[in-house]
Amino acid sequence: MERGASEPGSRPSVLPVAAAALGLATVAGAVARRRRAGDFRGRTVLVTGGSRGLGLLLAREFGRRGARVAIFGRDPAALARARRDLERRGIVTLAVPCDVGDRGAVERLVDEVGRRLGGPDVLVNNAGIITVGPLETMTREDFEEALRINFWGAVHATLAALPWLRRRRGRIVNIASIGAKVGVPHLVPYSASKFALLGFSAGLRAELARDGVLVTTVCPGLMRTGSPRNAAFKGRHRAEYAWFSISDALPFVSMDASRAARRIVEACRRGTAEITLGVPAKLAARLQGLWPGLTADLLGVINRLLPAADGIGAREARGADSGSALSPSWLTVLGDRAAARNNEVA
Repeated sequence: MERGASEPGSRPSVLPVAAAALGLATVAGAVARRRRAGDFRGRTVLVTGGSRGLGLLLAREFGRRGARVAIFGRDPAALARARRDLERRGIVTLAVPCDVGDRGAVERLVDEVGRRLGGPDVLVNNAGIITVGPLETMTREDFEEALRINFWGAVHATLAALPWLRRRRGRIVNIASIGAKVGVPHLVPYSASKFALLGFSAGLRAELARDGVLVTTVCPGLMRTGSPRNAAFKGRHRAEYAWFSISDALPFVSMDASRAARRIVEACRRGTAEITLGVPAKLAARLQGLWPGLTADLLGVINRLLPAADGIGAREARGADSGSALSPSWLTVLGDRAAARNNEVA
């Protein structure tokens, strides 16, 4: 028998080699993940839409981990309250009024963050708007505004911050939505803008990896942030606000927003490519991936159960002005408490 040949009945000699290769790959992967993991102490984190809701929770969590934070927001009063909240927690904070849909304003203010805080090391594209109602009540302007804030706002901030991020081998976190994977009825402009953001974010991850800039895409489901109070509602606005705010507040249907913020910051630290938050969101994404036709049919059934397009029609009403016997009520207690904690109540 030739040297090195296997004896009859013996295991092929390739198995030990394959096992060794697998072990080396596992170790190499662990080392790579460890190298990617970031430490936020002394870093500068810019959070758009950071004056309330999830954005404020993210600013708190980054600050808790030792980061300086810069927050952008359109409402000066809410921004001032958020700054005081963060400073009371001992977080170095720069709060700047900014409409992220205004490219020039974003570029100027990112430069200001660089001058005053020496960054950014991390950019969180969180700013967003949401308008709820049947398609018949949505105007062309609703689609344009959703894209202007939810998509173009992220593009403007990313391109303005990239020179800093490339030098610092930084991080980008794009807050998309389960609405970026599944087209949700009565949220068509919102879903369209989040689908665009999802594609932008995935492309960024591929292109910026060579520069050492890691991009994390976040697709949350419903979270108890208290944000429905500041969303816009059309058609039968009180009924629309009721179903939306109740869904946003119920346990098991929605996720605790503080827990979501911790998960997002940890994903950023590790350089995770994408995370979907909440069991219902994960199930919806899986169903869409496996059976898109069935998913569309189920969403069509749900759409028939949602409010009709009459009421105030194409006019908008804030959630805070759309109360009814159902909302606020005991069904929305958790969401109402979250609104008070997260600066959603003026």
